[in-house]
Order: sequence, then C-alpha cells, then structure tokens
Amino acid sequence: MEKLLEVKDLRTYFYTDDGIVKAVDGIDFFLDKGDTIGLVGESGCGKSITALSIMNLVPRPGKIVGGEIYFKGENLLNISEDEIRKIRGKEISMIFQDPFTSLNPVFTIGEQIGEAIEVHSQETLTKEQLFNKVVELLKLAELPSPHQYFHYYPHQLSGGMQQRAMIAMALSSSPSLLIADEPTTALDMTIQVQILKLLKKLQEMLNMSIILITHNLGVVSEIAKKVAVMYLGRIMEYTYAEDLFKNPAHPYTQGLLNAVPRISVGSKEERRLYVIPGTISSPLNLPSGCRFYPRCEKRIQRCLEEPLVKEIASGHFVRCWLANGG
Repeated sequence: MEKLLEVKDLRTYFYTDDGIVKAVDGIDFFLDKGDTIGLVGESGCGKSITALSIMNLVPRPGKIVGGEIYFKGENLLNISEDEIRKIRGKEISMIFQDPFTSLNPVFTIGEQIGEAIEVHSQETLTKEQLFNKVVELLKLAELPSPHQYFHYYPHQLSGGMQQRAMIAMALSSSPSLLIADEPTTALDMTIQVQILKLLKKLQEMLNMSIILITHNLGVVSEIAKKVAVMYLGRIMEYTYAEDLFKNPAHPYTQGLLNAVPRISVGSKEERRLYVIPGTISSPLNLPSGCRFYPRCEKRIQRCLEEPLVKEIASGHFVRCWLANGG
C-alpha cells in the first residue's frame, strides 16, 4: 500500500492564562491511500485538534510545538503558508460537525460550491460550465433534483441535505484526503446510516482516504479500516478495526465498547448500560502516570508511572501496563 499521510510525535499545545493545555501530546499514526482511519474518544480527547493540526488551522492561543506531518512524503510543518493554502481545500478537504454553521446563510448552495470550484480551478469557467460542475457534484452527493438544489439557501435544506451539500463542496477539488469531523452527530439514526454509506461509496469510487472523527464506535465499525482510540491528547490503542472489536486491550477501549447500547431480539436478558466511572480529567491538571488512571477499574500500582506503548500483536499497539504484562 502507498502511504498517504504519516503523523509522527505530533504535539499541539494551547497557552492560556491558566496554564498549558496539551491538547495533542505526542501521537503517531499513518494512513494508506484509499484507507480510512477512525479517531475515537470522548469530547476533549484531542480528536478535532489533531485534524486542525493536519490542516494547519489550529486556532490561537494554540500552537503546534513539535512533531512531523508527512503528506505525500512532504512535511506540512516545514512549508510556507502559501504552500499549505494550495494543499488545504484542494488536496486535503474537511467536513465539519455542524453543516448549518459551516454554510453561509446569504449565498445559495450552488454559489458556495461554485466558489470552492473556482478557487482551485486551473482554468476560467463560464457560468454554464460552473453550473454543470456544481450539479454534477450535488448528484454525486446524492441530492435529489440537483438542478433545483443549486438555487436553495442553507435554511431551506434539512440537516441531512446540508451535510450532503458540505460533502459535495469538500469533493469539489477531488481531494486525496477527506477529514470528516463528527459528520453524523446532528443527524437522526436513519440519515446517519445514509451519510456513512455515501462516504464509503465515494471513497471507493474516488480512491480517497478518510480520517473519520467520532465518539461513536458504531460509526467506526461501518467504515474504518484502522482505529486510534484517543484520551487526553494521547493514543491509547491503535489497530485494525476488526482486531479492536474482537480483542480490545486497553481498559478505556473496553469501557467505550461496553457503553455501546445493544439490543438482543427475542432475548429476555436485561443488560444494564455500562458507564465509565468519573469524568475526564482537566487538561490543566493531568494525572501522573497513565492519564486514564483515575477512572480505570483495572488500575495497578505501576499505573502511577507513564506506561510504554507496546505492540501486542501485528499492527496492534497499546499504551497500558496491563498489556505490557504489568
């Protein structure tokens, strides 16, 4: 497989009046061309900041303080702002959590997608050519009657339709990498399934790589080939999705899987929904040793030391003393 993206020891910190927030604190992963990786974890674990770091869009007072981000063999942290602008939106596109706030309410869907096409186009397009290209993208995103939706404003579309419009906009430059940040969060279950199927279909059609950011492991199982489980800025477990669901090794991963609701048709067995104890620690007051230590039900004395990352099986990495044999 051809490696498209490789993140090495990435560190993104926020320098606030109250102290330093280590939002992303030394993470490593890679993504092959045409593959999908899921970044999973509770809110505040650093998933979205990882994506914004890749796009070089970290808001102030945040700053990338270390590491390397190789895209097609080039370190994105060593190139100029003009060069990253040529990559951002063209080679790497991003779909944000809430499509309604991401779309401009005073322009039609067609105008906004058309502008994205013009920004990255190598040629000057006529109005008719631009209209046809936008309609083609809307059709690709499976919006019914795309000629009609060209003239709609965002408020005239449902949440699912807005998200499809955002997908069409993200595909306007035929990117090699699509970052989808919680693309189904604000949608009902039926529409979630439709959006995931659409992303999977487009990936296969366009041979596009995807980084899927979510707190929902059910979403990951539908589309991702690899999974990185994040907690307080660090990757706790990193492996193939199939291996993660069959053999979760980190207590945090096990807790996330146990917290997924299950419905057994025809079974009288009642299963109480599991909840991971406690709450995520403040990033301004990180626990010593393992960052999951205060909430872990399997903790041992050695967990007060920083755990090492160990490869417990081929391609299966875990940051936990229990996985290291205690």
